[in-house]
Amino acid sequence: MQDRSTPRNIRRTWKVDVYGTWGDGPSATVYLGSHTVTLCADGSGAKTAEIDGEAQGALNRVVGYLADRDNIVTLLSEERLPASQPLPAPVIGKARACALHKIMGLAGLPHAQHYALSAAALGEPWPLSTLADLTEGEAQTVWGHLCRLYPKAREVAAQLQRRRPAQAAA
Repeated sequence: MQDRSTPRNIRRTWKVDVYGTWGDGPSATVYLGSHTVTLCADGSGAKTAEIDGEAQGALNRVVGYLADRDNIVTLLSEERLPASQPLPAPVIGKARACALHKIMGLAGLPHAQHYALSAAALGEPWPLSTLADLTEGEAQTVWGHLCRLYPKAREVAAQLQRRRPAQAAA
């Protein structure tokens, strides 16, 4: 008999081919794209979710992809983590890293120095290889350091934020 009194440390990753309907008829199904979704749970019951490497604040979207009967779901991997091993910290991902690069560039930091500035903010001796692997806490540290050295960064970020809704409406 298995002990089910505490949750297991587990990480599962699926490929989800997303389909939707076209028009009013149920027979017209359209392929909308593919996503890689990951769910993790640790021994304390904490759960994390990712879609295409982007951490999700809530589980609803991931569970929706997995539960939608029109989608094709394929289990890619299942990893049972040792009880003492904590869940990997979610990272900011490519989209937020791209936005951070854009802000750094528009604030006046040359592209070649983006990784070195980020490493300096974190106290790392060598430039980082990517910003996409920063955790939320590390990203906030980098952001604070950037704003101290380049005060224009906050203004640039605000301008980009205002532009984004206008582009989405177009």
